[in-house]
Amino acid sequence: MRISKRITLAVSAAALALSMGAAQAEIKKIVIGTEGAYPPFNNLESDGSLVGFDIDIAKALCEEMKVECEFVTQDWDGIIPALLAGKFDAIIASMSITEERKEKVDFTNKYYNTGPAIAVPNDSAITEATDAGLAGKTIGAQSSTTHSNYAEAKFPAAELKLYPTPDEYKLDIASGRVDAVIDDVIVLSDWLKSDDGKACCKLLAALTPDLVINGEGAGIAIRKGETELRDMFNTAIAAIRENGTYQTINDKYFDVDVYGD
Repeated sequence: MRISKRITLAVSAAALALSMGAAQAEIKKIVIGTEGAYPPFNNLESDGSLVGFDIDIAKALCEEMKVECEFVTQDWDGIIPALLAGKFDAIIASMSITEERKEKVDFTNKYYNTGPAIAVPNDSAITEATDAGLAGKTIGAQSSTTHSNYAEAKFPAAELKLYPTPDEYKLDIASGRVDAVIDDVIVLSDWLKSDDGKACCKLLAALTPDLVINGEGAGIAIRKGETELRDMFNTAIAAIRENGTYQTINDKYFDVDVYGD
């Protein structure tokens, strides 16, 4: 009787493994949604090509999973609704894993984790990134982001002005229409290395992340219940971390390890 149960369990396990393998084998192509307006993570070039850390990571993951990749650009404000509507299968666009977003979508494990920061004009009199230091000032941020949420929660004495993409807040701080901007420290640091960024602004401070607001890092968003796709991505993330591909891509863009703790 025990032998019979063991055989039954073994057959059931094998059948489950074959079923999962077959389900994964059916995924031959993945359509990936990204913003294309968030350098150095993702950016749409003038020739129509997509470049950046997110894009290279996505390509490496697809190669590891042996599936075809297709990219679709989507405005940030509508990127989760577009995923839910079936416009693409996954979002790889520096999307922070937060509890609020988990109510709508599922996430893979993180593939990087960096914190927020504030930049101000080169001649700014602002000396500290605190609520008192920013009281009465106008802070620019991209809408529907953890960074805009952070500014609203941590700097209530300041006025928050929202923009569809970072390009707009960069123009406004350069022209004096806002007093400071908040975004990912890597995004701001990369901009401040450019000619336009140097001429305009300086980094005021890197900010201490708030786990509730900023989440546990950037992950790949997928529709709820698509566990096979999530598991494929998680296995691939672990694989490129292990085989050195991740580090090669990291070093192409950054002089720090953006994976985080």
